[in-house]
Amino acid sequence: MSIAFVSSEVEPERWLPGLARALPGETLEAWPAVADPAAVDIALVAAPPPGVLAKFPQLKFIQSLWMGVDGLLGDATLPKQVPIARMLDPGMVAAMSETVLARVLDWHRHFHRYRALQAARDWQPLPQHMAADRAVGILGLGTLGEDAAAKLVALGFEVLGWSRSAKNLPGVACFHGDAGLESMLRRADILVCLLPLTPATRGLLNARAFGMLRPGTCLINVGRGPQVVDADLLAALEAGQLSHAYLDVFETEPLPADHPYWAHPAISLTPHIAALTEPRTALAMVATNIERFRRGEPPRALVNTQAGY
Repeated sequence: MSIAFVSSEVEPERWLPGLARALPGETLEAWPAVADPAAVDIALVAAPPPGVLAKFPQLKFIQSLWMGVDGLLGDATLPKQVPIARMLDPGMVAAMSETVLARVLDWHRHFHRYRALQAARDWQPLPQHMAADRAVGILGLGTLGEDAAAKLVALGFEVLGWSRSAKNLPGVACFHGDAGLESMLRRADILVCLLPLTPATRGLLNARAFGMLRPGTCLINVGRGPQVVDADLLAALEAGQLSHAYLDVFETEPLPADHPYWAHPAISLTPHIAALTEPRTALAMVATNIERFRRGEPPRALVNTQAGY
């Protein structure tokens, strides 16, 4: 049996040499240069082209190289009976927390406003706040949310967290369920979205949610683009309900050149780079999961396809 590397966005050269060293007994091939698709029983994937995984009739395990699997689950030809594991990469987790902290601090210390003042040649010191003056609400308390929350707590921020089910994290005021979501939104000065994309989270950041926030709240979306209703976000910025939005993910990617986000003075954009899988730190999990699968043991971080993550 063999392992196929299938990706439309990640170069196999970044992964296959390390995998070959970690898994010396495995046959590794990169699609489309797979000699015998019928021999493939494991697929390593990152945005695989639609329909490719259905070409492997003996496929028994899919290891995603990304943490988010919404795109993978959206492939109508995906073999439904094949278990899928998400990526749990400590390098990616660290990078996401760095991104969240950078944006929180950029807004908290007014650096986004100082950039505009510099462009206008306007010398204008702004009021200073302590971290304890700000409440940072985190939507999603999975691996990414927990790490970001702990680091924000260490910096002295008041940290609020919301998840689908109840959680208990040191130093974090935890909320869950619909009632908990409303309570958390009403207390946040900065709202960070780290949720996976599921039917329940699609469009979650809409006019109703923005209306629950304190006027002037900052939004940081590093979850998924379709969680934000674009028109409602623009209206909330226009009304002052939101003071600034940091967006890394979008409904359509790449973001169309004529999209109003590009030129909006209260929006800071990045091209879906908040946290990338790092082969140097991710290889160990991939190798471990493949070894577990070969031994007949359940791989780590298996996806619940009904929940969508």
